[in-house]
Amino acid sequence: MANPLATITRQTGLGMITIRADLDRAGDAIAEGVGLAIPDTAGMTGDGTRILAWMSPDELMLMLPAAETPGAMTALEQALTGEHGLIVDMSDARAVFDVTGPDAADVISKLVPVDAAAMPTGHLRRSRAAQTAIAVWRHGDGFRLFGFRSTADYLELILQNAAIAGSQLAPR
Repeated sequence: MANPLATITRQTGLGMITIRADLDRAGDAIAEGVGLAIPDTAGMTGDGTRILAWMSPDELMLMLPAAETPGAMTALEQALTGEHGLIVDMSDARAVFDVTGPDAADVISKLVPVDAAAMPTGHLRRSRAAQTAIAVWRHGDGFRLFGFRSTADYLELILQNAAIAGSQLAPR
């Protein structure tokens, strides 16, 4: 068997909070509530343990250690008092995978219609991996990808298959 192009590791212990609001109106309150700057379009800000990612013009995703999720929810609720917004703990609805190694970009590029090698650090890309909704960004020596928990087994399988050196996806 050939050496894999990358290592695929499912991550646990992560919290994810979706924040929906008018970022022009509530951005300062959100930034204060999470302690991170509001990211630029398709960008991310972080402090080493937490990441705030731009998901759409009115949506952010806060990723943090799971144990910090309840406190972050409370801080966001307090910060957004009087603002129209939505704060939802999505931790149990998402599955997170790390794709690491020197050829991790090749694995991502097999599944996602993007030149992963050219993806800038600090930018998140929403897309599809073999028709499954995902978000992906550079992380450590590779990439971090998350999708719906309901597709976690499938995501893991296609990532593992794409990591096999020399593997090709079947033409459509």
